[in-house]
Amino acid sequence: RSERLAAQTPSLVRFSPSDSFVVNMLRVVALVALLVGSSAFVAPVARPRAAVRMAMAGDSRRDVAIQSVAALGSLLAGAQMAVADEVAAPASTELGPPPTDWGLSNQYYDDAVRVVNHMRYATIMPKSTPNYEAIATNCKKEMIDFVSFYRRFPNVAGKPSFSTLYTAINVLAGHYTNYGVKFPVPEKRKKRLLQEYAEIEKNIKRSR
Repeated sequence: RSERLAAQTPSLVRFSPSDSFVVNMLRVVALVALLVGSSAFVAPVARPRAAVRMAMAGDSRRDVAIQSVAALGSLLAGAQMAVADEVAAPASTELGPPPTDWGLSNQYYDDAVRVVNHMRYATIMPKSTPNYEAIATNCKKEMIDFVSFYRRFPNVAGKPSFSTLYTAINVLAGHYTNYGVKFPVPEKRKKRLLQEYAEIEKNIKRSR
């Protein structure tokens, strides 16, 4: 009986062609399982790296946005300070001696400077100013004479200083026409006129 088992044992380890096919299939399945398992281990490593890169990119974009907003805020703050300086500069209410040099010399820039100075005095002078009505009356006449004379010359009428001064004259003359020469210029209108006077003087200094 033992000899019979020994004779049969080699037949247990001998593979037929179909057994070889099964072995090869098992090898393929094992290889696929190995690849899948390795990808399962690799993927979690790759994803965090991608997530880190995305997070770093997001942080970089946020930093750029914050820096841009800060820069814009600085520019706006500087612009507001510049505007405040521009508005505050012409708002002086210091009154010197009352004007006495009324009239035109027929020299545009000299007359423009004179008219602006007289208009500024008439604009900011309080009701208690001596000879208030006389000053306002003389200023109104001088403004009308200035516009009537210089608007006839195209080389003058096209200057920025003349166009702005013409606008300011219309505002102040309109006040005198509507309210008379006895009432001071309202604060809102006064502020606008003082800003225009400052702009006119800048253009005059530039011979514009």
